[in-house]
Amino acid sequence: MTIASQHSLARHAFDFVVRKDDLHQVEFVESSVHAESPLEEGQILIRIDQFAFTSNNVTYAAFGDAMHYWDFFPAKEGWGRIPVWGFGDVVQSRNEAIPVGQRYYGYFPMSDYVLMQPDRINNSGFVDAVAHRQALHPLYNQYLATAHDPGYVAAREHEIALLRPLFMTSFMIDDFLEDNQFFGARTVILSSASSKTAYGLAFLLAQRRAEQCEVIGLTSPGNIKFTESLGCYHRVISYDQIDSLSAVLPVVYVDMSGNAKVRSTLHHHFQDNLTYSCAVGGTHWDQREGEGRLPGARPTLFFAPAQIKKRAAEWGMAGVMSRYTAAWTKFLTPLAGWMNITHRRGHRAVKQVYLDMLEGRSRPDQGHILSVSE
Repeated sequence: MTIASQHSLARHAFDFVVRKDDLHQVEFVESSVHAESPLEEGQILIRIDQFAFTSNNVTYAAFGDAMHYWDFFPAKEGWGRIPVWGFGDVVQSRNEAIPVGQRYYGYFPMSDYVLMQPDRINNSGFVDAVAHRQALHPLYNQYLATAHDPGYVAAREHEIALLRPLFMTSFMIDDFLEDNQFFGARTVILSSASSKTAYGLAFLLAQRRAEQCEVIGLTSPGNIKFTESLGCYHRVISYDQIDSLSAVLPVVYVDMSGNAKVRSTLHHHFQDNLTYSCAVGGTHWDQREGEGRLPGARPTLFFAPAQIKKRAAEWGMAGVMSRYTAAWTKFLTPLAGWMNITHRRGHRAVKQVYLDMLEGRSRPDQGHILSVSE
């Protein structure tokens, strides 16, 4: 028997979709999944309450085909649904193990509702076993029950949605660099240094002694003061000051922007002393043109789930999450000092925030929490 919530149920619900070949084209289309959708045995219906939107989500769109981000929540031909991290509540259930009213944190579409097929259910959460997601990385298919999540603080939901998934990437980059002895370097250079993922990595790197790891941030001139105020970079310079850096000692470059010109400048400046170069994000999503063979280490794409898989084999997944939770708890404390979080609802707000982020118009101290529903 279908269990229904006490929410006011409506047959109209919407999905936010973007053109895969032109990210500026967006639409809200009526969804086939709504509050009164019939469920099959074992399924649940989640109302997506709120989600974060950051430059990381622009990266999901920019690499939607290459990294299969479009595959999580299919859309009509030529269009895609951008995944986001947030919170949702179970409003219908035909699964005896999951009650109506349970709140979950995880990977959702920019929609009013999502239908899921929970599997491997325990107190901590479940894995969505819907058929089309089984070939995708399992990290994105896990949903955490807030009632049993050690990293959850009800009063800090906005910060969790905004930074927890980004901090996992930061945490695994930090671990990867340590795992590889920083590729013989003692200096790590981060582009898009004002971004939230870069801040998380700089925060972790700054826990080390300065002589072990100097952290240099690259950012635009207008973001230098803000980035310096974060207190975790030893130096912050603008992109046009790269030539001022000494090229004598080896360095690691973590590319959070995807800007080909900046990457080329760094590789040509440091030559063979650039011992590791990885791309993480795509803040400058429209500046990813290839620049040919570069001197120094060959640029690679850092994929956090690969390092998670390695560590899970060595430490067990419980060991990974224990270390991550300890780092996250420490990281969570200073956030209130600089991040201005706004929560906006409705189609107009979602579209505006998306386009502002796409065009780089959002300020680094802003945190956007959105809801498709008014």
